Amino acid sequence: MEHVMRGRLFAAALALVGLAAYAQGRYAHARGLVYRVQENLRQAEQFTPPADKEKERYHNAQHHLSEFDRKLSEGRFDKDKLDEVIDDVKNVVEHNTLSPESRDKLTQDLHELRELRRTRGEM
Repeated sequence: MEHVMRGRLFAAALALVGLAAYAQGRYAHARGLVYRVQENLRQAEQFTPPADKEKERYHNAQHHLSEFDRKLSEGRFDKDKLDEVIDDVKNVVEHNTLSPESRDKLTQDLHELRELRRTRGEM
């Protein structure tokens, strides 16, 4: 009986690992984009010490990107969370003090995030 139980546990563990690997592969492009946007936000934030409202915009964008990425890692594409990310990054671009390079990078990121939303991560 113990042998059968171990076999079932092993099979269940393999299935979970396989599901996680599938989710990682399925949304690998989306997760790479999330990472790049997070890096671009960090670089933009270093351009000038942000005021309180600007800090809040950066924080919101980073927070929602992390939540969206967490769902992707679980194999779920959360369109509503992605909409929040897009709004947050758009607010940073439109209202924060940015270098021209950071503005260009984040504007391109916005375009790619919108495309990701359009394709629901199937890129």
